[in-house]
Amino acid sequence: MTFSPQDNRLSCTLLALCRKHRYTLTGAESCTGGLLSALITATPGASDVFSSAFITYSYNAKTKLLDVPSSLLQLRGAVDGQVAKSMAENALKKDHAQLAYAITGVAGPKYSERRPAGLVFIATASTFSPSFVRPFRFHGNRQDVRIAAVRQTLTLLIQTIINHDA
Repeated sequence: MTFSPQDNRLSCTLLALCRKHRYTLTGAESCTGGLLSALITATPGASDVFSSAFITYSYNAKTKLLDVPSSLLQLRGAVDGQVAKSMAENALKKDHAQLAYAITGVAGPKYSERRPAGLVFIATASTFSPSFVRPFRFHGNRQDVRIAAVRQTLTLLIQTIINHDA
């Protein structure tokens, strides 16, 4: 998969802001399967701020690697705002980072009425501002949804840092 110049600019902007503030970054990805981590690490020098990423595609991985309560997953399912928030907050704690993201959703093509294709929850957690999670509904094929989720996550992370500066 090739990233666009816009994607690369967003990644470089995020890394520059993290360097400026001396933040380390970690993440937890489900439906994107490490796509955001791949974009970030494609930038030379990313290791200055990018520490790790947890690729937790299954319920078991979310529980084992990120301590997402299995009861929460059984009750809500993996595509859920509370699950995304738990993923981000626990990645932050486990990695001892200052900024974390989590992405979970339905890239498609399979879907249910309750969780349609393109439904993605993106969460951020940090040591300097409250955690938050937002639902998104992206359109297109599986790849389109995954790329849109990556772009939106980068944008939210950049906004989190800029809003803290304001």
